[in-house]
Amino acid sequence: EVQFVESGGGFVLAGGSLRLSCVASGLTIDDLTIGWFRQAPGKEREQVSSISSNGRNILYSNAVKGRFTTSRDNAAKTIYLDMNNLKPEDTAIYYCAAAYLKDYEDLDYGGMDYWGKGTLVTVSS
Repeated sequence: EVQFVESGGGFVLAGGSLRLSCVASGLTIDDLTIGWFRQAPGKEREQVSSISSNGRNILYSNAVKGRFTTSRDNAAKTIYLDMNNLKPEDTAIYYCAAAYLKDYEDLDYGGMDYWGKGTLVTVSS
């Protein structure tokens, strides 16, 4: 069974940091483009970042650029999202998702092959 499992969410004060991890099982991730998405209460799911299969190309949304960093370890089947200088508006459920044959600049919510179940990040002021 293929699974993507996120962890590392929690409660943090504004200005704080968290590291999210997404661990894959049941497959290798070497050929997968990975995206981090988030969904805040009452809002649509939005893409936070994307990373190419070899990790060399990364894209961030304007909302998190300069504060969040995505990386991956294909041997460990793990993708990371380091979040710094967190703001209350970053409060959301964070999901990792994976897709075959997708360019890192061309991910979309409806075109992903696998999704994790998400991890909740709450940022308080």
